[in-house]
Amino acid sequence: MPGSSGSGGPGPSSVADLPTADFFDFESLLSVQEQRKLNELRAFLASEIAPYAGQWWEKAEFPEHILPKLAALRLSAPAQRGYTHLFAGLVIAEMTRVDTSIATFFMVHHDLFVESLYDFGSDAQQDRYLDDASNLRTTGAFALTEPDHGSDVAGGMETTARRVERADSDGGDCWVINGAKRWIGNGTFCDYMLVWAKDETDGAVRAFIVDASLPGITRSRIENKIALRTVQNADIVFVDVEVTEADRFAGISSFADTNHLLRGSRIMVAWQAVGQQLAAFDVARQYAVERMQFGKPLAKFQLIQQHLVDMLGNAVASMGMMVRIAQLQEDIFTDAQGVRHGGAEMAQVALAKAYCSARMRETVALGRSILGGNGIVTDYRIAKIFADAEAIYTYEGSYEINSLIVGRAVTGVSAIA
Repeated sequence: MPGSSGSGGPGPSSVADLPTADFFDFESLLSVQEQRKLNELRAFLASEIAPYAGQWWEKAEFPEHILPKLAALRLSAPAQRGYTHLFAGLVIAEMTRVDTSIATFFMVHHDLFVESLYDFGSDAQQDRYLDDASNLRTTGAFALTEPDHGSDVAGGMETTARRVERADSDGGDCWVINGAKRWIGNGTFCDYMLVWAKDETDGAVRAFIVDASLPGITRSRIENKIALRTVQNADIVFVDVEVTEADRFAGISSFADTNHLLRGSRIMVAWQAVGQQLAAFDVARQYAVERMQFGKPLAKFQLIQQHLVDMLGNAVASMGMMVRIAQLQEDIFTDAQGVRHGGAEMAQVALAKAYCSARMRETVALGRSILGGNGIVTDYRIAKIFADAEAIYTYEGSYEINSLIVGRAVTGVSAIA
């Protein structure tokens, strides 16, 4: 194996000479162009994010000043740019490997807001919003979760939209939105939100592009988080907020229409679980090699080596599962009637998210253990990695909900409803 010193002889001169956490070299499945682009991203993360991520996290501040440089990488909507789903997943894994919060911002904006415009926006909406959003001149949020409805938001949504006969500039009616949303990433500073609401007339779920500066919108940052502190999650309240018919997503007529988006974002969160494990392994392995105890490196102790091997096994198994999900994503075709077939099924995605996040929890805990007392202070990256993992374990479907989705698929019986 490249970089390995074998079972005998002198050890490596530095950690850089050791094999990477991508122990099975899944990255080699990318095209040469994709590998170059991934390395370009790594260089950006190393220079612009890694030195400062801990400071941003401790201060709970989001670095808006980096957005132009992030946009310059041109990573928005990779499928639209001809990249593979594997590349898109590894982008999220690499971002998470350096800073989970920056990866989460990217996912909320690009994988939910921008992809929604591609998938459900009208030509006029795409012309109006896509260019600025794709290039991060404007930022977006995805306002679905509510204070009293997370896992059950599909049936329990309380935010409402009422159509009123009041002509807008395009000659259409207006909609009046009332309700509240919670845990909305980017919610404190975004320019636009994709807001989900129940039509008061027929109970159907609608979606709207909402200018975050409209009258009647109150946004407040959620404080005292122990994870993803850099991410600006918000409580958002809507009181008689008027939105034009032109900004209603014509492609959304029910909650079922969200499945495509939620399936995609769930995949990306599973990739975050991979990236989190790569980060934990990087930090713990370096510490084990460099930290001296009893006159020798921690890495010389058998139990420490066992912990590192367990961490690596979890990471590689998780990556392997996600590589297969990426392959399934590529296997999509549309029949003569315009119906899409193939792709990763929701149950498969749910298993990937549940499995990878469970392995992640084990991996980061082992990594924190290797650092001992230093593992609980933010002077060392592992404490931040350990804390951020808890958010990944829960959002985009908790471990329990994703497990029940898979359970329903393999038994034919639903334990949810």
